[in-house]
Amino acid sequence: MASDAGLVLVSGATGQQGGSIARELLGAGWRVRAMTRKPDSDAARDLARRGAEVVRADLDDAASLRQALDGAWGAVGVQNTWEAGVEKEEEQGKRFAAAVKEAGVQHLLYQSVASAHRRTGIPHFDNKWRVEETIHALGLPSWTVIRPVFFMENLLSPWFKPSIDQGTLAIGMKPETRLQMIAVQDIGKYGLRAFERHAALNGRSIDIAGDELTGPEAAAILSEVARRPIAFHSTPIEDVRKGSEEYAIMLEWFDAVGYDADIEGTAKEFGVRPTRFREWAAAQNWN
Repeated sequence: MASDAGLVLVSGATGQQGGSIARELLGAGWRVRAMTRKPDSDAARDLARRGAEVVRADLDDAASLRQALDGAWGAVGVQNTWEAGVEKEEEQGKRFAAAVKEAGVQHLLYQSVASAHRRTGIPHFDNKWRVEETIHALGLPSWTVIRPVFFMENLLSPWFKPSIDQGTLAIGMKPETRLQMIAVQDIGKYGLRAFERHAALNGRSIDIAGDELTGPEAAAILSEVARRPIAFHSTPIEDVRKGSEEYAIMLEWFDAVGYDADIEGTAKEFGVRPTRFREWAAAQNWN
């Protein structure tokens, strides 16, 4: 049931994470203000059709953030490392949190990453932890952090999909490494809970995931749902590093340590049915 508390501003509303949270809030009857740099985009128009108020604002522009947050009861903070870069993403996250405090917003949901608090050495994990620490210190009336693991949707990206199309799931991980994953739609469900239960979840940081598989297990499922052979290939990490040092560091951490979200316990506590990888994969077009 929607709260009577007021309007929620969702940053990154036309992206995967922000869009998922915005759609869940709208579907549950919440008032949503969708923040985007591209209010004329198809994604923004879709949110408007669903009932969102779409506003133009930029995470790099404090004045536009103040205007977007005016009158908001709640806010969702989402940034994109791969678009902004590690340093700029951190600046954006801290700038947004400060604007939330200045605007008198009553509840902030910050979108971090699973294990951000574990000193991973992964630059785009550690920078989110520093944003979290800023949020802790601001003295906001209420805040919650959700930390998703690796997105299942990543397999549809240019990082993975071209090789999958050619019959290979290529990841720079060992075959025996178990990787926790989450469907983006589940991020929206947990985001909704963060507002529905804002009083109980004040000050909580929650790692969220939906499934845990090895690369060969994921490839076997893809083979079944795509109805064609898809084999797992462990890409040499030095080949990965040639394309992205940041990405290579993350994959090495997956092999050495890995996420540790309590999939079943968190799902039970929040009343969210986890989307399993097989269910997610079966809903995609692999042809």
